[in-house]
Amino acid sequence: MTIEENRTRAAAWWLLLSVFVVLADQASKAYIVGHFMEFEFTRILPVLDITRMHNVGAAFSFLASASGWQRWVFIGLAVTVSIGITIWLFRLPRNAPTLLAAGLALVLGGALGNVIDRIRLGHVIDFIHFHWERAYFPAFNVADSAITVGAACLLLDAWLETKRKH
Repeated sequence: MTIEENRTRAAAWWLLLSVFVVLADQASKAYIVGHFMEFEFTRILPVLDITRMHNVGAAFSFLASASGWQRWVFIGLAVTVSIGITIWLFRLPRNAPTLLAAGLALVLGGALGNVIDRIRLGHVIDFIHFHWERAYFPAFNVADSAITVGAACLLLDAWLETKRKH
């Protein structure tokens, strides 16, 4: 097997993680849409609600009050980042650090999960809503969680890489 075939095979396995994230994200959102009206909620824990919300902005509803142009900017950005991450995954050596590859795959799956919503609906379905007394944190979803965990993996991998070099 050539080096290129090894890289392709390794990338394909990591892309399966991305596909799993997209499927989990879309299935959870379909459940929420099928069982909750917008802003309807169910208290799960004293600090956690499941609440259907529509986010036309980016993280933490950034640019949510813009006139609509942000939808296409966020779609373009997510597609561009997704293409870049896919190329990066295919160029990784077979023995690339697991944290790096997993982080890339998680970010890719999360980006694609949210871009599907933006294309289909014009907004992203968020539903995980933490709060503490009267302080409510922005709602998020499975895709957002994958992006956050993926970014943490990438940061940890970069930090470990600097430690390995010293």
